[in-house]
Amino acid sequence: MSQRPLPGRIDPGLRKSRSDEASRRRCFAPGVRPRRQPRIVTPDGRFDIARLGVSASPWSDLYHWMLVQSTPVFFGIVALFYLLTNALFAVAYLLGDDPIANARPGSFADAFFFSVQTMASIGYGAMYPQTPYANAIVTIEALVGVMGLALATGLIFARFSRPTAKIMFSHVAVIAPYNGVPTFMFRCANQRRNRILEAQITVTLVRNETTREGRSMRRFYDLPLVRSQSPIFALSWTVMHPLEPGSPLYDYAMFRHEDADAELIVTLTGLDETFSQTIHARHSYIPSEVLEDMQFYDLFTHTASGQFAIDYAHFHDVMPVTET
Repeated sequence: MSQRPLPGRIDPGLRKSRSDEASRRRCFAPGVRPRRQPRIVTPDGRFDIARLGVSASPWSDLYHWMLVQSTPVFFGIVALFYLLTNALFAVAYLLGDDPIANARPGSFADAFFFSVQTMASIGYGAMYPQTPYANAIVTIEALVGVMGLALATGLIFARFSRPTAKIMFSHVAVIAPYNGVPTFMFRCANQRRNRILEAQITVTLVRNETTREGRSMRRFYDLPLVRSQSPIFALSWTVMHPLEPGSPLYDYAMFRHEDADAELIVTLTGLDETFSQTIHARHSYIPSEVLEDMQFYDLFTHTASGQFAIDYAHFHDVMPVTET
């Protein structure tokens, strides 16, 4: 393709955006903003569904709740728990009658740092328990420290050993001719320098429908793809669904109907060759993110030395369909 990306419609400088959401907004014409529509899957792959009528307390499933928190939140909770535990034991020490040798009487700081030494089994020797009460508290704290270390180690290992996918999806999807048939298309790419084996991708149309009885139901329709499997997913993949009779998207006006709250949910699974474990990624497109009569900019190029290359700087770029 010799034609450049359409100025104003898709900005080729998307890669310079500081915010992914900001770069998504730049995919649309100036002054045009996608309709704010409820969606099941957010662009970053998270489920965006409120759960009503069930307990939202993390204590009902604390282990899972800790695993799904973001990294800053997770380490913040661990640090807060560590500080609060040592503070509680420091108060317990202060309740005794001069329990810690070489500690200033009534000093919370000395009691706190003695608790830190005890929990971590450091034992500098400057401060030590000198009463039966202090030794009893030390015994309890040593047990709590061992159990806390085991739990924290398990959680950290579980978080960092869990295989994750780094899959990039195009900010928009397009409808362009393919072998003379209007075809729904979007791009995905493996951002890691490895391969995903036996990759499989599914696209499901989700929309509201009203039955003959007048009930509104959320219906799911799987879209048949030109190619739904890839033995080795290493670079980029253009996923295509022809809009032929019988396709759930054939009546495209119904897809764009606002009352339908339609959404296209994309799920990709495969075997990561590095971890030898199954990974998955999710994405979704709503009608305002599907551009008609547009096509993706070509990624394939050559370096100055003649080496075959893929230019991911134009991964999200589109242009008008070229007349043939």
